[in-house]
Amino acid sequence: MAERLRESVDISGGVVVGVDGSASSLRALRVAVDEACLRGLPLHVVRAWTLRTAPRPPDCPAGSVASVTEYSEWLRKQTAELVEAHIGKREDCRIEVHVVHSPSPQGLIAASNGADLLVVGHRGRGGFAGLVLGSVADQVVRHARCSVLVVRPNV
Repeated sequence: MAERLRESVDISGGVVVGVDGSASSLRALRVAVDEACLRGLPLHVVRAWTLRTAPRPPDCPAGSVASVTEYSEWLRKQTAELVEAHIGKREDCRIEVHVVHSPSPQGLIAASNGADLLVVGHRGRGGFAGLVLGSVADQVVRHARCSVLVVRPNV
């Protein structure tokens, strides 16, 4: 049975990390899981998406448009596989994957409401390569309701 489409996630403590599949977000994921384990907190992996930013589900037939539910289910599967591939199964901390239909900055800022720490990569997939800080990282640093750790490329 398909889970209902979520537009935000309520976090009650823990470390939140934004993941979009970019190299920067995967570095942030590795740092975030270490932080969560060190602090004895759960790790909340958040994949915020919109139809403009989400990759098309691979099983959607040519010439058709996937539903938002199909996009959400595909992104949940893809994100869970990314987590598994990059940090494996961790017995030392609880890991939860959340997929929210929301622009990335708003989805992560909303998740920061109950978080102890928000971790993001310095920049994601879009924008200009020369930027020191991407638009999502810039927005969460300015508006998050918890401490923010921005992971740079050399980590």
